[in-house]
Amino acid sequence: MTHTYNVSGMTCNNCKASVEDSLSAIPDVENVSVNLEANTVKIKMTSHIEVETLQSALADKYKISEQKQTNVFANSSKKEDEEKSDFRQLFPLFLIIGYIVVASILLNKNPWQPTAFMLDFMGLFYIVFSFFKLLDLKGFPESFRMYDPLAKAVPAYGWVYPFIEVVLGLMFLMRYEINIALVVTLIVLGITTIGVTKTLLSKKSIQCACLGTALKLPMTKATFIENSIMIVMAIIMLTNTI
Repeated sequence: MTHTYNVSGMTCNNCKASVEDSLSAIPDVENVSVNLEANTVKIKMTSHIEVETLQSALADKYKISEQKQTNVFANSSKKEDEEKSDFRQLFPLFLIIGYIVVASILLNKNPWQPTAFMLDFMGLFYIVFSFFKLLDLKGFPESFRMYDPLAKAVPAYGWVYPFIEVVLGLMFLMRYEINIALVVTLIVLGITTIGVTKTLLSKKSIQCACLGTALKLPMTKATFIENSIMIVMAIIMLTNTI
């Protein structure tokens, strides 16, 4: 018999391997197949195994649960619950961006300077977001390469990316070689946005690496919007300098 379960807490291929190895070691388990993108695992077993037994074989960071049968009459309420869940998961992202916006406004409110506001916003954006990526420099590249085209092709790029953000952040805040920083921003975020768009269109369920792996955020339209805001700002400022 084969059963499919939901597994939360997986962020990279190392997590996938760990879950597969742990579950495969359970008696009566014949085969284990993990789908990292869907956060599911298929287990072929010779006799029924309780969820508690499966959970006890996994590390504490992973939570396994049975997939529930879909109730066609409960689709509406299910969607509402998912939207509320997404908002709760994305709340740290909204909170951080809110702080960055407020800080940038306060730095340039008297007198109000739109260009300086955008430069400070982009600088603080890069510095803050790179901080969270650097908290888990080992885990970030694995999550990042799941959707960034360049990180997939060149794994080393995922390791370097947080430091690129630090450098760009400092360049914007220090007003150093702004045009170069703007061009690099368009290239770097443009590549990432392409990957984000493909992921959203394919409706894959993966973790967003925008705040590293310390805060587990789902890949949603909010990720596309935050990148788009930075790209639009960069285009506006480059246009003004031409």
